[in-house]
Amino acid sequence: MDKLKADKIISALAIAYPDARPALEYSSPYELLVAVILSAQCTDKRVNIVTNELFKNYNTPEKMLTLSTEELGGKIKSCGLYRSKAAHILSASKDIVEKFGGKVPETQKELKTLAGVGQKTANVVYSVAFGGEAIAVDTHVFRVSNRLGLAKSDNVTDTEKSLNRLIDRHLWAKAHHYLIYHGRRVCKAIRPDCENCCVSSLCEKRGLKNKKAVNKTLLKSDNKKPQNKEQASEE
Repeated sequence: MDKLKADKIISALAIAYPDARPALEYSSPYELLVAVILSAQCTDKRVNIVTNELFKNYNTPEKMLTLSTEELGGKIKSCGLYRSKAAHILSASKDIVEKFGGKVPETQKELKTLAGVGQKTANVVYSVAFGGEAIAVDTHVFRVSNRLGLAKSDNVTDTEKSLNRLIDRHLWAKAHHYLIYHGRRVCKAIRPDCENCCVSSLCEKRGLKNKKAVNKTLLKSDNKKPQNKEQASEE
């Protein structure tokens, strides 16, 4: 995809989602870091429910370190992968206290030295908590950007590189949220609503079979009543 087309897509998404913002609830860089670690293979809604209770008493690395791995695991169990997440949170908290004076580091390089923090998590904390310029590639960003044609890759590293190349640097952080909103509301994994997509005319529809008939098929399936609550909800 060329830069001009990419600019048009980002501009259209900006108009469609002017209030796009993080779904995770937090009141400090540390709370955001913990929430992002918990969000791996878990919905933001569930993470917010868990952290709403957790942060009442354990909202700093010092307070978090008063918990054992087993105690913290019990408090975050519903987020899934709770044993490894608890270990990562406590290890990261220990490093924040001992190596960074109790404050979450503000650079991507330093963030990635913390346990449980990879490229995506570092980019989220760097851009959201500290106003840095970065695009975090999560499930929605990966799917939507590759479907649109903003990227053509089967891995998150090359997808991020492609997005960085096509999108103006000052828009990186905002573009991350635009793509997430679009992925949750319109460009869903199983039944993308191409008929009501603001960038349908610009989309390459990569990965969608029978591109000409896709809208008609989706409209037919949308007229069917969902059999259960799971089918009726967003992914």
